[in-house]
Amino acid sequence: MTITSLDDLIRFAASADQNPKLAIARSGDAFVLEAAMQAYAAGVVEPVFIGDMDATRRIAEDLGADLSGLRCVDLPDDEAAVREAVRMFREGEAALIMKGAVSTSTLLKAVLDKANGVPPQGILSHVTVFENPHSGKLMLLSDAAVNIRPNLQRKVEILRNALAVARALGMTAPRAAMLAATEKVNYPAMPSTLDADLIARMGEEGAFGDAHVAGPMALDLALSAAAAASKRFRNEVAGQADILITPDIESGNVLYKCLNTLLGQDVAGVVVGSSVPIVVPSRGDSARSKLLSMALAVYLATRT
Repeated sequence: MTITSLDDLIRFAASADQNPKLAIARSGDAFVLEAAMQAYAAGVVEPVFIGDMDATRRIAEDLGADLSGLRCVDLPDDEAAVREAVRMFREGEAALIMKGAVSTSTLLKAVLDKANGVPPQGILSHVTVFENPHSGKLMLLSDAAVNIRPNLQRKVEILRNALAVARALGMTAPRAAMLAATEKVNYPAMPSTLDADLIARMGEEGAFGDAHVAGPMALDLALSAAAAASKRFRNEVAGQADILITPDIESGNVLYKCLNTLLGQDVAGVVVGSSVPIVVPSRGDSARSKLLSMALAVYLATRT
């Protein structure tokens, strides 16, 4: 199935013969419970609730949700709950993991635990998939949630992770823009511009396979052919970017929040880099965005 829209992710997940089990740690939160039950009703996943079951059932009753027939594990402690979710994945009792009412750092610490976690295949990074509000085409954004101030090598790995997701979605020769405040190297005032330039040079030398990588590049140049033309900025990415790589978590998070809050865009986001895509929803995400994030995780899990 070709993925050309966010709706395609839901259609793909719902078409499976058996819904994958999604281990949620912890489940005692209304926004988590509501999103999980919507995904269950849509045929996207079968949730497994881990957490304070008294609180979970009270919330479910308030929402009018029926948990009968679904697996519920009573573990009120945050760390115990995330360890159980990871154990379920490791032992084949769940295919996916989702962050519930715990911090992202608590969940990722359990995933990265050397003895009992999920071995990473590089570094973990957050990838957001969204539809360009002007063209409707699918685009990717990274990293808005995991890597705070990545160095050059981390940015390379963040880009590699994003390229892997883009290719899984069917993008051939994806175009990636290394974002900055300017298209010119300005070092040492703006160190990220030098990083972007070096990564673009790596791309020219074939370090990222069949992909076009350019930077440093301001956001308008990455998205608007007219803006690029007005600045006489010409390359294969300008005005045609498929992937936006931000210089740090602050700029990534601001851009992410602009999409879902200021523009009202639905988004799908997961943490990638290990053998299990991890659903890490934000409280500010719409119910549909949470559903789409679960569907994206289901889709990517079939591609690894």
